[in-house]
Amino acid sequence: MLGTDGGKGGSALRSGAEGKDEFLDVPLGTVARDAETGEVMFEITEDGEEKILVPGGRGGKGNDYFKTPTQQTPRFAQPGEPGQEIWKILELKLLADIGLVGFPNAGKSTLLSVVSAAKPEIANYPFTTLVPNLGIVKYRDYKSFVMADIPGIIEGAHEGKGLGVRFLRHIERNSMLLFLVPADSHDIIKDYKILLKELQLFNPELLDKKRILAISKSDMLDAELEAEMKKDLNKRFKEKKTVPFLFFSSASGAGLTELKDLIWARLNEGI
Repeated sequence: MLGTDGGKGGSALRSGAEGKDEFLDVPLGTVARDAETGEVMFEITEDGEEKILVPGGRGGKGNDYFKTPTQQTPRFAQPGEPGQEIWKILELKLLADIGLVGFPNAGKSTLLSVVSAAKPEIANYPFTTLVPNLGIVKYRDYKSFVMADIPGIIEGAHEGKGLGVRFLRHIERNSMLLFLVPADSHDIIKDYKILLKELQLFNPELLDKKRILAISKSDMLDAELEAEMKKDLNKRFKEKKTVPFLFFSSASGAGLTELKDLIWARLNEGI
């Protein structure tokens, strides 16, 4: 991303070559907005991509420019114009292959810390994660994918409740969404629908993304109870044909390999 400086004015004593472009390096996923209208100007989505944020003033022309065969030393020049002074907003939206969506304490940060080298803060209280975290998840045969831990969503987040919409925008940049609902939830499907509704109210286009429902903290269940819960989900979960679900535990490691296999398969569907 770049913005150019003011004029390249020239004179007999000063060269217009002194004018230069000013470059501002930004992370991938940066969105530039007009501060007054909120209109999106452009997005940086590729490495090495350059955009003009603020154009510079018109370059001037020194007296040398006006030389003619009959006027070898003109005594006049065209001054350059000053550049603009204007406010722009630069907003970062994380770019990741898969984003973790869930209520506070659903186990998102723990999952990220187990499957990647990321070290997000983990504690037993709501909103432990106050900033999004990225981690690279290693997969089979030296493959990998990027996972983003998005701060917890609560009902009414699209209206500003909890951490509000400050982090919902990061979900827009994820190729796929992994919904995490803990095994001790009173109603897994109800919690999933609440999360889904918050995304829909924030941006209906989010529902077009591929999704996986993962039931975390399965180490709290014995084999019999887990089997009963799977049977109940197969019966009540109407989206099971398009949204696969599975149980896993970051603490015991159970189901993590299957989870990564499912994520990789979903990410590469249709490629």
